[in-house]
Amino acid sequence: MHPQIVALAGGVGAARFLAGLTAVMEEKAAPDRLTIVGNVGDDMEWNGFSISPDLDTVTYTLAGLAEEARGWGLRGETYHCLDAISRFGLETWFKLGDRDLATHVFRTGLLRQGAALSEVTRKITTALGVRARLTPVTDDRLRTLVDSSEGLLEFQDYFVRRACRPEVRHIVMDGADTARPAPGVIQAIRTADAVIVCPSNPLISIGPILSVPGIRAVLVERRREGRRNAAISPLVGGRALKGPADRMMRGVGLRADATAVAELYRDFVSVYVLDTEDAASRGEVEALGMKTIVTNTVMRDQESRTALARAVWEGLGL
Repeated sequence: MHPQIVALAGGVGAARFLAGLTAVMEEKAAPDRLTIVGNVGDDMEWNGFSISPDLDTVTYTLAGLAEEARGWGLRGETYHCLDAISRFGLETWFKLGDRDLATHVFRTGLLRQGAALSEVTRKITTALGVRARLTPVTDDRLRTLVDSSEGLLEFQDYFVRRACRPEVRHIVMDGADTARPAPGVIQAIRTADAVIVCPSNPLISIGPILSVPGIRAVLVERRREGRRNAAISPLVGGRALKGPADRMMRGVGLRADATAVAELYRDFVSVYVLDTEDAASRGEVEALGMKTIVTNTVMRDQESRTALARAVWEGLGL
């Protein structure tokens, strides 16, 4: 029996790693043995549409449809609809292409009819030919808010509209207290042969997933039982290769380095993946009680994505 894998995922960095992981699992003839638990903290309502940026980035990447250079959205997009609605005075700072809008029209319609986000996500991934199971961590409303030098901002307002310029002071998970894990998420984590935390921002990509009651507890339980829980550092040499993770960590009073991320996960991660540039941090990480894997984590192309996934797969003894 092929191993069952669960991945906790944010957006671009996670999607690129997952493209490598699915390639490795296809080599093992087991692409359908992967469950991806996706972040919904940066979901938003935009001009009446329900937008799930991280879920869509993972979907489009695994479907082979993503705009590779940008990392999000669909390849070969046009923006005629966005240009047209600007005539009516609607906000257009969130750049959605014409074909991308079709996804949001479909999602919004089903949600308004009473479908759960997990059900809608399954329909979208199936339609686009994604064999892995992608599910939001919760079907309930969960939003990441950024307490900043310009006040309390919704995440996309901070990230896109203001281009991450405000100084970050604190991260708020609005709705986490009452959110419930989506159907099957706890069971998938509990029974997986390995759980892998993708190279995503620990505060605003993985943080919302861990904030849902029951998620962190089952991960801690797995580690206590000696099960395989791994995480890949999203920082290389103290820098985020994509997004504002390093600046955000400094803003909330944390060091911006691979060891600091490991410390955030120390209660449930047993295997930690460091980039070769951070090999000198191996002793610090192992002092936290984690086994380390040192390899190239910079994913410039499909070959390097697959190589990273293979290194993690082999390091976990799968």
